[in-house]
Amino acid sequence: MKKLSSLATLLAACLFATACSPAVQADPVQPALAAPAPMAPDFTGIDNWVNSPPLSLRDLRGKVVLVEFWTYSCINCVRVMPHVKQWHAKYRDQGLVVIGVHTPEYGYEKKLGNVRAAVQRFGITYPVAQDNGYETWNAYGNRYWPAMYLIDQQGRIVYRHFGEGQYQETEARIRSLLGTGKTAR
Repeated sequence: MKKLSSLATLLAACLFATACSPAVQADPVQPALAAPAPMAPDFTGIDNWVNSPPLSLRDLRGKVVLVEFWTYSCINCVRVMPHVKQWHAKYRDQGLVVIGVHTPEYGYEKKLGNVRAAVQRFGITYPVAQDNGYETWNAYGNRYWPAMYLIDQQGRIVYRHFGEGQYQETEARIRSLLGTGKTAR
């Protein structure tokens, strides 16, 4: 019985380690013929908008939207930021809308003044929604910082990526949806 308990503990540890592995980052949503990709939830419970008046996904139909969940004191979010800023600069005139959803991990990150200062310090020019109550976070079923959700012109989530990395694949998906490059895998 002790051997079985040890084996179960080892198996649980392996499963946990695999689930938290940096290699397990992308979760491309592959719509089946019978079930299209899920519709993206709209922004709910947003406390404030920085760099923009309030936005809704309904108003952004026809555009490709990249929703990025981040918080300014997360080192992983800071490392992803140059890529997101580059995509915004490179593709905004072709129909990409980047929206940062700032969802705080710590109490001091809930202060609008701190969020505005971070947006300015990092040189973020795309819209940032302040989601202090985690309402948009929860609507997406999100659990990670950073997390990116790519939404097609019909408002469907067609690609997800959690954490750092896979920048080329993410950009390929953006280009594919915009019709500016080869179809992404």
